[in-house]
Amino acid sequence: MERMQGERELDHLERPSPLTDKERVIIQDSWAKVYQNCDDVGVAILIRLFVNFPSSKQFFSQFKHIEEQEELERSTQLRKHARRVMNAINTLVENLDNSDKVASVLKLVGKAHALRHKVEPVYFKILSGVILEVLGEAFPEVVTADVAAAWTRLLSTVYYSITAIYEEVGWTKLSTSTG
Repeated sequence: MERMQGERELDHLERPSPLTDKERVIIQDSWAKVYQNCDDVGVAILIRLFVNFPSSKQFFSQFKHIEEQEELERSTQLRKHARRVMNAINTLVENLDNSDKVASVLKLVGKAHALRHKVEPVYFKILSGVILEVLGEAFPEVVTADVAAAWTRLLSTVYYSITAIYEEVGWTKLSTSTG
């Protein structure tokens, strides 16, 4: 059974406090090591998302009917999307000191996923957890408790910003999800 916590959080999310300078450095340093393997890490993140939360595949017409993990791993379309996800994260991380650039990237991602792809915002929260899990397993020497805490704060900020963009575009009116 999938965990779908957070589905009705649009109305009462608290804005996370801004990252500290130390957290920004921790995130950027750890990301530099992760991003060296961006293709493999990106695929591992999406595979984990689809295996643990199979309903997340419904938003991907190119591979939503693929059941076998090995076949998913070989999918060119999945690899392309994994690269886009990793590049978006990279842009965020590289620009943590540029709030306008971060806001611009999140606005593009949020609008596309709300309006074009019709992805429920809770999947960003789920994806955040999957990212933390995969990074911790793939890079245990890098993802210490302090690093995990900094990434948790960053991903909380991303989720807060994305849900705000969903609200901006009227997501609650567009949602046709049956839960």
